[in-house]
Formats: sequence, C-alpha cells, structure tokens
Amino acid sequence: MRVLLVLVSVILMIAPAWAERRETSDVSPQAVLRALEDAFANVADRVTPAVVNVSAISRKDAPSTELERFRDFFGDEFVERFRRRRDEPRATGSGVIVDPSGYILTNNHVVENAQEIIVRLSDARKLTARLVGRDVKTDLAVLKVDGAEPLPAAELGDSDRLRVGQWVIAIGNPFGLDRTVTAGIVSATARTRVGVATYENFIQTDASINPGNSGGPLLNLDGKVVGINTAIVASGQGIGFSIPVNMARDVMRQLIARGRVVRGWLGIVIQDVTDELASSFGVRERQGVLIADVMKGGPAEVAGVRAGDVVVQFAGDAIREVPELQRRVAAVTPGQSVTLVVVRDEARLPITVAVAEMPTDEPAAARSDATWGLTVEPLTTDDPARLLGRSFSHGVVITEVAPGSAAEHAGLQRGDIVLAVKRRVVNDAATFYRELAALKPGDVVPLWVHRAGTGGAGRNEYVVLERPRRP
Repeated sequence: MRVLLVLVSVILMIAPAWAERRETSDVSPQAVLRALEDAFANVADRVTPAVVNVSAISRKDAPSTELERFRDFFGDEFVERFRRRRDEPRATGSGVIVDPSGYILTNNHVVENAQEIIVRLSDARKLTARLVGRDVKTDLAVLKVDGAEPLPAAELGDSDRLRVGQWVIAIGNPFGLDRTVTAGIVSATARTRVGVATYENFIQTDASINPGNSGGPLLNLDGKVVGINTAIVASGQGIGFSIPVNMARDVMRQLIARGRVVRGWLGIVIQDVTDELASSFGVRERQGVLIADVMKGGPAEVAGVRAGDVVVQFAGDAIREVPELQRRVAAVTPGQSVTLVVVRDEARLPITVAVAEMPTDEPAAARSDATWGLTVEPLTTDDPARLLGRSFSHGVVITEVAPGSAAEHAGLQRGDIVLAVKRRVVNDAATFYRELAALKPGDVVPLWVHRAGTGGAGRNEYVVLERPRRP
C-alpha cells in the first residue's frame, strides 16, 4: 500500500510534464507504471528461487532417561510426539544463495548457537547446511549445502553505487511467510550507531523488513544483491537496515578462505570529538577522532602515537567519527604501513604506523560495543578528579552513550560508573561486555551504577538494560 501511494504521488507530480510532451512522445503514465511493474516482477521471478528459509535447531534435550520416565504414565504416542516437537527446526530467518555450488549468505544472529541448520529451498527441498564461518562484528555468516548443486544463485551488485531515492526490493521469510517480496527506496546510506554490530555502514530502506527477513537480500532493479537485511527499528515503521553487499562480499571471501575474518589493528581506544572536547584539543567538532588511550606495545605506541592525539586523516582521507576510523583501520591488510595525520598541541603531525592483525580478544573492541550503544573505559584510582572525588577499587566509566541506543533508553549517562552487572563485580571493560554478551535479544540485566550528584556527591542505583531485539 505504501508503495502504491508513492507511485500515485509521483504520477500526480509529473503528470503536467507528461501532458505537455504527449504531442512529441508516445510515452504515457500507464506505460511508465507498466515498465516499473515489469521490473519488480522480473526481479522477483529471477531472484526468489535463490532465497532460502534458514532454520536453526538449538537442542536443549531432556536426557533420554527422563523422557522414558513419561512413557509409563502417558504412553508411547505422547513421548514420541514430544520428541518430534523438541527436535523440530525453529524457523529463524532467511538467506540468499550466492554461488551455484551452495554457498549461502545470512546473518550471524540467525544461526548463532545452532547445533544444526536446516535450509529450505524454493522447491521445498530441505537440506542440512554446515556453518562455513561467522563474523559477530558485522553480523554475517556463510553456510554451505552440499550435494544439490547447481543451485539458483543471486548475483552480487555494487553497494558503493547506491543512491538515496533509488528503488530497492527485499525478499525474505517474515513471520514464516516464505519468500515475501516488498519494495521501497534507499532512505540513506552509510548509517552508523544503529546498535546491532561493531562495524556498521548500513543501507537504510523503507522496504518492509520484519522478523524473519534477517539474512535475506536487498536488491536493485537489475536483480542484483546490494545488501543483506539485518535489522529494524521496532518502534518505527519503514526503517530497516541492510549490510552493504561490498562489506558482505569481503567478509564472505575471508570466511570461505580461512574460516575467520582478519582485520587491521592499531591498538588504540578512540572516542568522538564532542563540542565540549573540540576546543581543548585544537580542532572543530566532528573534525577527527580523539585517542583516549594507547595500548602498551601496540602498533600505535611503537609509532609514537599518544593519548590526546586527534586523528584527522587516515591513509590520505579525512576522518570525522569513530565508526569511520574503525572501518578504515579494520580494512587494512595486517603488515601494511599507513600514515595517520594527528593534531597534537594544535599542530598537524604525520605518523606512519605498521598495522598489525587484530587479536581475537582485542581489548579495544571490548571497550566499545555498538550493540548497546555505549563506550566504557577502565577506572584509575590515581585520578580523583575523573572519579568525581570518589575512590573505587573496581568498575568502568561510561564515556559515550549513542542517541537512540539501548543504553540511552536505560537512562545511562556519560560519567556513570558501572560497578556490577547482575551483581557480579566489574573489574574491566572486557568483563563488562562479556557479561552483556551472554544475554539473548530481549533479555534484561540490572547494572549497579554510581552516578554523580550536585557538588561532587553521588549515589549508587540500579539501572535495567535490555539487549536490542533483531528481526
């Protein structure tokens, strides 16, 4: 209905121009609409066979001995029916076949914790898929089904060429309704701080995306995949997000080649330059990224980077915010040297850094997690001004809260000190995020927080934080 209203509005706006040109042209509004209709239908015909339903079995089996105990009371039929229901696949999302040999792109959150993955093809065949690899930081996963090739495969496009206002089509399995096709436009590109992944560069669209669409393709009118649908804003309508296919393609290649994603790493903790911080560091707001900490022995420290430096250029390109620098660094091949331009004492200073491989338990990633929309730093007992006149033996301080994030909805604020999660003492950022990572979408967790009051006084209170839901 929304698409129809848009089309009617477009026709009404350009109808006068059509009327003026009718004497010199045979094109009519009906012909234009028919062409657009054909384009939508052709994309659906071509790509729908490549869209699959992904079901994950995450068994929490009752031991066989426990089931057998019920046989005497309820009979064989009850026990066998219970066993079948327990082992029945749980439909969780969508996927798209991207190679005739059986490689499938989907979201990590669709298949995480699955002990078995079942893929249902457009011809109703059900195949067991193996997990080739998954990447939590982009919420992508690659599956493989064997023995059924050649399979219908969708062609990957170029997401860097997308323009705001361009028509796009989403295909998926919302609410278990197989291969539902919806259409809309590209509402925005390069969206960050959505709060569903560490590395975000989302395509925003108003094509209807609902629970079950996760992992399905976003397509242009040529029928090429330009994104992998991954998230929605539950409180709004017409706000969905897709991972750009160029990012997905790179992650997929690495997962197929080595089973994991290798990223560049500098060994720094970074934060945005706010209006309050800008003048203190000799830059303008949103001009550069502030280095809050430099990890001992890391590439940045070896190169001479210092805490308090503001990165304004990376490999020749201007840097304006944290997600941008995170993506740029991660994309560098480990071992390659790049030049940073930093502002230090109001002077621009070029520094060449040899980028290393990001450790799997890399501390910087633990200190900032877009899932929750907050950044935390460790406390130091020798900095009483930073601790608002209080001395703490444990805890982490919140240095940033993203607008519209789960952290903001919980009422968390910059400067709050998180002392415990679920009554477990927090000693560092890694512990803090490890506790949060154990939660499932929709779960809530109490945080024990110290909050500053007037005149330097403060109070301790509990704040409830909810893990964001995904489609």
